[in-house]
Amino acid sequence: MESRQRSTRTKAQQREQTIRTLVGEARSLFATRGYAHVSLADIVQAAGVTKGALYHHFTGKEDVFRAVLEQVHQEVGERIAASAPTSDAWTQLLSGCRTFLTASTEPNIQQIMLIDAPSVLGWGVWRELDATTSMQHLQEALQVLIDDGTIPDQPVLPVVHLLSGAMNEAALWLARSANREHDLAHTMTALERMLESLRR
Repeated sequence: MESRQRSTRTKAQQREQTIRTLVGEARSLFATRGYAHVSLADIVQAAGVTKGALYHHFTGKEDVFRAVLEQVHQEVGERIAASAPTSDAWTQLLSGCRTFLTASTEPNIQQIMLIDAPSVLGWGVWRELDATTSMQHLQEALQVLIDDGTIPDQPVLPVVHLLSGAMNEAALWLARSANREHDLAHTMTALERMLESLRR
């Protein structure tokens, strides 16, 4: 019985390791070459597995890409959460917005999250993933500010979608900017003015 449990754990660990390797290597390839220029053969060769092993865990290249995108969205969300100080809710909001714009326009993230994802998986999937990561952090931050009276009492979801849409559009623009740092600074200045207009 113990031997069977150990064997089951070992197989589960091997499965998890194979998936991590495939997703990690695919992410590197997608980030540097773009989705259209990466084949399944490239992914399995980089991961050191067979196509059969890939198809055991994924239905194809698009499915692998979705797993990569989920990982990227999760990481951006974690960076937003980690960037914000805990003492001042307004500073938390500003810091989270800056972190989103900075992270989402980094070359190794922007190719996957902003350039390829909408065309490969569609905006519906992109928005679904964003809603559970970055947008969720934005909603939580705004709700705190409404609750403490910094922002007038109002339904939070319309504000979340308006601000999220503005930042996503800004991130798409910044991803193609010839001078990202310069344009990011001006974008943050404009965004802070927009946010200030929400305050009492």
